[in-house]
Amino acid sequence: MAQHDPRRAIPRTDDLMRLPEVLEATQRLSIAAVKARVRAAQDRARTGEITPDAVADELIRTLEERGASLTPVLNATGIVVHTNLGRAPLSPAAQQAVEDASGYVDVEMDLDSGRRSKRGVGARQALLDACPAAEDALVVNNGAGALVLATTAFAFQREVVISRGEFVEIGAGFRLSDLMTSTGAVLREVGTTNRTHREDYAQAIGEQTGCVLKVHPSNFRVSGFTSGVGISELRTVAETAGVPLIVDVGSGLLHHDPALPEEPDLTSALEAGADLVIASGDKLLGGPQAGLLLGRAEIIQKLAKHPLARAVRCDKLTLAALEATLTAAQPPVQQYLHADPDHLRVRAERLAHHVTQAGYRGISVVPHDGRVGGGGAPGVPLPGWAVALPEMVAGALRTGSPAVVGRVHDGACLIDLRCIPEHDDDRLATAVIAALGGHP
Repeated sequence: MAQHDPRRAIPRTDDLMRLPEVLEATQRLSIAAVKARVRAAQDRARTGEITPDAVADELIRTLEERGASLTPVLNATGIVVHTNLGRAPLSPAAQQAVEDASGYVDVEMDLDSGRRSKRGVGARQALLDACPAAEDALVVNNGAGALVLATTAFAFQREVVISRGEFVEIGAGFRLSDLMTSTGAVLREVGTTNRTHREDYAQAIGEQTGCVLKVHPSNFRVSGFTSGVGISELRTVAETAGVPLIVDVGSGLLHHDPALPEEPDLTSALEAGADLVIASGDKLLGGPQAGLLLGRAEIIQKLAKHPLARAVRCDKLTLAALEATLTAAQPPVQQYLHADPDHLRVRAERLAHHVTQAGYRGISVVPHDGRVGGGGAPGVPLPGWAVALPEMVAGALRTGSPAVVGRVHDGACLIDLRCIPEHDDDRLATAVIAALGGHP
C-alpha cells in the first residue's frame, strides 16, 4: 500500500480564497498580493514548517499584517541621522504636506490662468528664504543626483580638479570618485591625502578644466600634519581661471551651528565664494531625501536646462515635504541634536522605574553619548543617557510591536531616548517590558 502523503491535505487555492477573512482582505489588498500570501502559506506546509491544517490560520495571520514591507521603528540608538532607519524623520508639518500632496495637486499648473507652470516653485522659494546667500536654487532626487548633474553639466569629457584628501567612500562601498567618472568627467587629483595647497590647484587648472570641486569628508577626519585650502582661497583660483567652484557640503546644514563647530553649512560656503553648493535634504536639514543645489543664478539656470535635470528631478511628495520642512517649526532632527541632557536623564530614569516596577531587576541608567550620524560631524559626541538592559533582549525589541532598535555595546542593550518622541515613552516602556518577559 502506498504511504499517505500529508501534502495532499494542503487546502486548495480556490478554497482558501473563499474564506471570509480572505475575501475581506481583498478589499484592502490586490488579488495578486493575496494570492502571493496564499502560495507562501501553502509552501510552508509543503516544506513541513507548518501542518496542512494550519495553512488557513497562517494565511489569515499574514493578511492581518501591514500591507507595506517597511516597518515603523522607535530609534533608541541615539544616532540622529540613522541611514539604516531612513535618515531624518519628517516633522508633523512635512508628514501632513505629503498626505495633502498624495492626490492631484497643482505641481505644474497655475490655477489662476489654467496654464502650465514651473515645477517646485514653492520649495525653491522656501530654500531661498531660508538661505538668502543663494541667488537661485534647484531641487533634485538626492545628493548623488545633484553631484551627477553638476559634474555632467560642467565637466563632461573635461577635468574636475579635486584634492586627494577629499576622495570619499560612504556606506555600501559607494565612492564619489566612481560616481563622477561615470558621467564622463576626468578627475584631476591634486595634493596628497593629508596636505593640499593653493598652488596645487592653480598649477592643475588648464584648458581642459571643467570645474574645481571641494568635497567635505563628512564621514571621517584626518588629523596631525595636515593642511587644506579654504573656499575663499579657492574662489580666487577658480575665478582667475574662469571655471566654477563647486562645494559639496554633504549634510545640508543651512547655517552654522555652535553645537557642531566644524560642520560646514550652505550659507557660509556661499558667502565664502562658492558658485554652487550641493547638499542632501534628509540629513541635518531634517527633510525628505533630496539633492539641494544653491548658488549663482546663471549656474543654477544652466543646470535646470540640462537634459539630465529631467532624469534626476524629484516628485511632488518630496517637494511638498521639503517646503513644509523649511517653513514650519523646528524639525525633529534639530530637536534631537539639541536635546537637553538633563531632561534625557529624567526620561531614562522614568523608563527604568517602569521596568523595575514591572518586576525586573538590574536595570540601570548610564551616561551615553549620541551621534549625529549620516556622515555628519564625525566624532562629535551628543551627551545624554541610556537605560542599560540585558544584551539578549535586543532581538526581541527589534521584532516586537512597536519595533525598537537599541544599541548593543559592551554586553548590554542600551536604550537612548534622544530620538524617541516624548509622547512615545509609554509605548517604549510597554515594548521593553514585553521584550524582557522572555528574559527574566
